[in-house]
Amino acid sequence: MTEFTLHDRNTAPEGSKPLLEKTEAAYGMIPGLHAVMAEAPSLLAAYQQVHEQFSNSSFDNNELTVIWQTVNVENECHYCVPAHTGIAKSMGVDDAITNALRDQTPLPNARLEALREFTLKLVRDRGNVDDKAVQAFLDAGFTKRNILEVVLGYSQKVMSNYTNHLAQTPIDKPFQKFEWDAAA
Repeated sequence: MTEFTLHDRNTAPEGSKPLLEKTEAAYGMIPGLHAVMAEAPSLLAAYQQVHEQFSNSSFDNNELTVIWQTVNVENECHYCVPAHTGIAKSMGVDDAITNALRDQTPLPNARLEALREFTLKLVRDRGNVDDKAVQAFLDAGFTKRNILEVVLGYSQKVMSNYTNHLAQTPIDKPFQKFEWDAAA
């Protein structure tokens, strides 16, 4: 396995140093994902930008969590599932939603379940979502804007999930209590 460096503000390439400062100011720490991404300043910059844009999309905290965790679980990301469990708690998302996403059991309401189903369809079909699935999503009360914002959220998760797979990023201490195993 190729070893990736967990950078800090002292070891990071020059282009990543201000990005890591921004991360540390926002989170009070440098998460392992950002520490790995710092090797490629353009990846870390893109990730931060996409995260900000998706976080400020039209989705509420429950819906953001459904999209993030649906992709994380589908991609079996050992790092992102626990991280987003902790993030969901800090965002006030009900544990019933988080647990259903982690355990792949039904969500507490039909609207969130429709969001999960559409997100899964997008991921599994590589964006080639059929008209029936699109219409079911729209019939659940979502919009064309929401369709495109799911693409945005998925784009963020591709960057993080794939980076974590390649780097085997260690789970950050605050999220270790939420460790998750796809096989469980």
